[in-house]
Parts: sequence; structure tokens; C-alpha cells
Amino acid sequence: MTLFPRCSGILLHPTSLPGRYGIGDLGEWAYRFADWLEANSQTVWQVLPLGPTSYGDSPYQTLSAFAGNPNLISLDRLVDDGWLTHDDLAGAPDFPADRVDYGWIIGYHDEMLSRAYARFTASDSAEQKAAYAAWCATNAHWLEDFALFVALKDHHGGRPWVEWPEGEALRDASTLQEARTAHARRIDEHRFRQWVFHRQWDELKRYVNGKGIRFFGDIPIFVAHDSADVWAHRDMYSLDARGYPTVIAGVPPDYFSPTGQRWGNPLYRWNAMKQRGYGWWIDRFRATFNVVDFVRIDHFRGFEAYWEIPAEEETAVVGRWVEGPGADFFTTVKAALGELPIIAEDLGVITEGVEKLRDAFNLPGMKVLQFAWSDPKNPFLPHNHVPNSVVYSGTHDNNTTLGWWNSEVDDNTRGFISEYLGQEVNDPAYTLMQLGMRSVAHSFIVPLQDVLGLGAEARMNTPGQPSGNWTWRFTPEMLETRANDRLAHLTWLYQRRPDQQAKEYGDVAVKRSE
Repeated sequence: MTLFPRCSGILLHPTSLPGRYGIGDLGEWAYRFADWLEANSQTVWQVLPLGPTSYGDSPYQTLSAFAGNPNLISLDRLVDDGWLTHDDLAGAPDFPADRVDYGWIIGYHDEMLSRAYARFTASDSAEQKAAYAAWCATNAHWLEDFALFVALKDHHGGRPWVEWPEGEALRDASTLQEARTAHARRIDEHRFRQWVFHRQWDELKRYVNGKGIRFFGDIPIFVAHDSADVWAHRDMYSLDARGYPTVIAGVPPDYFSPTGQRWGNPLYRWNAMKQRGYGWWIDRFRATFNVVDFVRIDHFRGFEAYWEIPAEEETAVVGRWVEGPGADFFTTVKAALGELPIIAEDLGVITEGVEKLRDAFNLPGMKVLQFAWSDPKNPFLPHNHVPNSVVYSGTHDNNTTLGWWNSEVDDNTRGFISEYLGQEVNDPAYTLMQLGMRSVAHSFIVPLQDVLGLGAEARMNTPGQPSGNWTWRFTPEMLETRANDRLAHLTWLYQRRPDQQAKEYGDVAVKRSE
């Protein structure tokens, strides 16, 4: 089978699914959305990183590169397992239906998951406990550090690990052994939550894959400083003796930001990683490919060169470009894992060296239609697309297409777009969907918000905005629109699912639109 056949799909993070517990989860609506994708001839479901979030709620700043977000665990499915009861859930608060109020939902989910763990430990199901023990043993290489890390973080009121007592922060062996004893039950509870998350995800993935739909995941190149990964492997990062970063990641000033972007992630010590055969990265990719079918690497250019900012700097103005691990990294990973189902996020200012690295390993790049409208040479314009790429109307960092059109597109740009298309634009979201579908790029991904024609109120993330991101959810009635027919018809028309099922649905869609 071709690694990247001609296809189309939807970008929707699970937190945006409907449900009565304040946040989308891996329960009923995840399966119903998979059914909707199949019914509308879509073969890709793209998600954001699935790790446990912390302050700011960003899926790009997680507590672990390996763990799953326990807030995504379906509480209803825990009733099916016998670890919660209907009475437990009967008093669920009246959470907002159209957004995630993280401050409200986290405490509630924590309480329900603790109840589930208590029933699990009290049960006498030898089969369940054997499955749990086997999973823990298989994943011990990351799970043990993560469970201890989160238990200690709980104990210290959520404070970053560098603010813990020195013995715990710097992993003194005897101190950690005492902590494992003192917090044994909480550590085991965090193991349990990870088992349940991965168990539910595996069930969902089998269902989704069984419908001919592939999961498209996302890996941030850098990890959060306040994470189990950095805490457990300090020697692989540029840190001082107490664990604080000496240099951090970001991007330099550009047209969009006169001070650049200061992300704050610690930078890797690539030489140390190379000496260990990039083992942590290989483990990370292997774990990721067990969860999704292919993956986007966010900020791919950092493998060729990355912007190094002294940690004491308040902006990204002062910094320098440092050579990344380059082809040696991908050669090593490919030797360990085989063909790489990876998409390179190659947006922004991209050098010839980045393009050479991407193309040397035949990795698809990205084209974003909202960024296309500067001049005829713009590489994001459809006539400049190449087959080995993934085209988007917009990404999770963009406004919705309707929001972009209403507030970010000036009259000159509108004129250029109309000239390019040979007609006025009346429905910008549909127009970009049509352009993306007809592209020669092998994959087209559209955020669900654009399929539904929603405005700026449905935006997922505004980069640089410290709060209010990652909260959007759709409501069930939103899927009951003619937008479904248009999506399926475009998929058939531009042969992004050129099988009989898509042809038949396309014919139906034509009739419905007449």
C-alpha cells in the first residue's frame, strides 16, 4: 500500500468532541465522529499531540512525550468496565457544551478517575489485573519515571520540578526511593490512568482503522521543561546544575513579530543524544507510531538548524543559529524503524538546507492556503503545489477561514484572490476547500470549523495569546447540515477517495445539491 495515497481528511482534536463531561473524550462521540468521517468519504482524522497538558492547557507543552492525556478518558466507558457507576456520574456539573473550561473540568475528572482506580484495586478480576501488570511492564521505560514525576508534582501543588526540594528535583537515588514508598498509591494510580487511556485509545484506533480511516498525529520537536522527559534525562538537555535551562528554543524576529518568538523549551544536547544512538527519539517515534498511523513533526526545520536563545533573554531578538543533527538523525531513525510515515512542518522562513533534508528522506511538506495570496510565485498557491505534500485550508494556529476572510484579508488581497479564481468569492471556506481538494498534493486536510463554515469564535489557537486557547467544541447539531454533502461531493469530484463507495456518495451528493 502507498504510504501516502491521494486522500482527504479532517483536523479535529478529541477535546473538541461533544459530550456531557466538559471536554471531548474517547467515548461515544469519538466513535460517532468516525462514523461521520466514513459517511462523508474521509480517510484521515488528524489530531493534535495527545499528551497530558499542564499550565496553559496547550497540547504542545505536555508533561510527557509518551503519556496520554487522562482528561480524554471516557468516563462512560469506565462504567462499562465496572469501575464507575451511573450514580457516580449522575451528578456531573452542567459544563459548557461549546467550550472546555479547563479549570472546572480537571478537578471533576480527577475525582472520577480516582474513584475508578479505587474500584479497580478492590476488584477481584485477575484477568484485568494481569493485563494491567503486563502493560505496565512493557511501558516501564517511560511509565515509571512519568508516574513518579506526576505523583511528586501532585504532592508539591503542581509546582515545576525545579522548585521541588533538591533531592527530588535532581533525582537523588535514596530520596526517590523514599518518595516511591511515600507516594506508592498515587504513583500506581497514575500508572492506571495511563493504562486506561491507552486501552481506550487502542479500541478507538481499531474501530477507526477498520473503517479505512487513518489517524494523523503530531509531534512537537521540543518538549516542555516541566516534563518527566527533562526531569528524568537532564543530561540530554542544556541545563545548569540546578536544572534550569541555559539556552532555550524559539524563532528570530521576522515579518510577523519584531521580537521573534521565545518558546522557552530547553534545547537538546544533540551530541549526547547521538552518542546514545538517538535512543530516546527512537523510543518516542516507536511509541507515537503505536498510537497514530502517521505524524507531523512540528518545527521540522529545527533538525537542520535551530535558533538558540540565552535563557536570561526576555525576547528572541538575541540568539544564534546552531546546526541540528541533520541527515544523521533520520538515517539512524530509519535504520531502526524502517520507512518513516512523517510529514515535515516546513512553514515560515525555510532555507535550502531544510528543503534538502526534507527531500533527502522523501518527507512531504505542508501548504497552507490562507498563506498563499501574496503573488503568483507564492509556493502555497495551488499551481505551485507538488504531489508530495499536504495541503490545508488553515491549521490549528490559523483563524478559521471565515474568520480570516472577515478580519485579516484586505481589499488588495481580495482582489488578487478574485483575479486568481476568475470570480468573486462568496463562500471563502468552501472556496479554499475546493482549491485544496483539487490540488495535486496527495493529502488535503481541512479543520472541521471550515467544513461547518464557522467564524472566528471557533478558532482553536491564537499564537502568543496566553489564555483562552484550545477550548472550542462542536455541538451535535452542527453536523446536521448540507456541508456534509458538499464535503463528500468534493472528495469524489477530485478523486480523494476514488473507490466505489465515494463515487456512489458523490452521486447522491450531486442529487441533493440540485
